[in-house]
Amino acid sequence: MAKTKKRFVCQACGSVSHRWQGQCPDCSEWNSLAEDAPATVFSLRHDLSSGGRKVGFSPLNAPTQLPQRRSTGLAEFDRALGGGLVPGSAILMGGDPGIGKSTLLLQSAAAIAREGASVVYISGEEAAGQVRLRAARLGLSDAPISLASETSVRDILTTLGSMDAPTMLVIDSIQTMHSDTIEGAPGTVSQVRGCALELIRYAKENGVVLVLVGHVTKDGTIAGPRVLEHMVDVVMSFEGERSHQYRILRALKNRFGAVDEIGVFAMRGEGLAEVANPSTLFLSGRDEPLAGSAVFPALEGTRPVLVEIQALIVRLQSGATPRRAVVGWDTGRLAMLLAVLESRCGLNFSSAEVYLNIAGGYRLSDPAADLAVAAALVSALADRPLPNGSVWSGEVSLAGEIRPVAHLDLRLKESAKLGFVAGYGPMEKRASPHGLRYQGLARLMNLVDRIVANA
Repeated sequence: MAKTKKRFVCQACGSVSHRWQGQCPDCSEWNSLAEDAPATVFSLRHDLSSGGRKVGFSPLNAPTQLPQRRSTGLAEFDRALGGGLVPGSAILMGGDPGIGKSTLLLQSAAAIAREGASVVYISGEEAAGQVRLRAARLGLSDAPISLASETSVRDILTTLGSMDAPTMLVIDSIQTMHSDTIEGAPGTVSQVRGCALELIRYAKENGVVLVLVGHVTKDGTIAGPRVLEHMVDVVMSFEGERSHQYRILRALKNRFGAVDEIGVFAMRGEGLAEVANPSTLFLSGRDEPLAGSAVFPALEGTRPVLVEIQALIVRLQSGATPRRAVVGWDTGRLAMLLAVLESRCGLNFSSAEVYLNIAGGYRLSDPAADLAVAAALVSALADRPLPNGSVWSGEVSLAGEIRPVAHLDLRLKESAKLGFVAGYGPMEKRASPHGLRYQGLARLMNLVDRIVANA
């Protein structure tokens, strides 16, 4: 009999190595390789062409009933999910420690239970008494939720099999679950993958909405094997700074709806409160415009969110190397935009420090923010405020052209709804929303001339 080879699995990325190393060769994490049980190796002569059952096929245009969604009791949560919870779906929610994942799920579970549905909440990190104290603080003690503190998946599935299947099952968290059929401590790659597979199988077979809470790494990604995100139907990220009261729930993957939808919440003493109009969080609300400030209509999924972009230019008297500090935007894209302004528009930023900030702790990745950033930089350099009540949206090419952006009509419509009177963007023929005047710009030089002309 051939000698069984040892194998070592990285607990951060799941890669397999046949010898132990201090650093994972794939993800470069230190001390993350742990010995795992060897995988079963089939002989090359093993034939799988017979002995199985026949698979039934159906045409692509066969009639299919749309899933019946159930509201979570929170409109912002429903928006991020694409309309609500789908029976038989598996949802993975990640976020930093203390960001409010358990609070959000407890509030949603209480709202569903109060409507007469059966909800089971399994906590593997906290004792049942701790969850009851949080529920009392949030005013949810009267909600008929079945609560338990357990980490054994066998015991959980045995208990659920002896009762009617619940409408919603919350597992907090999947990294604490343990299966006695798999070697390894809770939180290892094999344990997380095996426990999640059994829980998802139960949810699919019984039409239960399964919500798994996942830990995150220091980089903000969900801990455990990457295959966990492929196994579930929805991956959600709960973002925000614990020192700030606002939280953003973002859908990163959704098999039943659009991705990049967001829900905005505010953390208060009585729990998470919904924010119906998030644009008010990221705008200063002042009456008079200031130099170096531009408003950009960002788009998160199907929701427009107006954010304020702030720029500060500081001239240096000595020959010191100027700084480039960015908060909430890509540093490389700022360097590219500064190069275009210098090369195509003749502006000089080489002897000045540049500071750029996205107000409210918001993070932008939309290339349509190029024009708004350029407007804020030129306004700060000329020390001239932009036109009052204006929004800016457009992508800037290396040739200094203003390129079209996606869903410009939706951005302008939301801007007009919030009282903005002027919109600047690429040269396009379009009907302006009522109360808003749209002006197209062909090149970045036209923006500079417009701001300097107001001087």
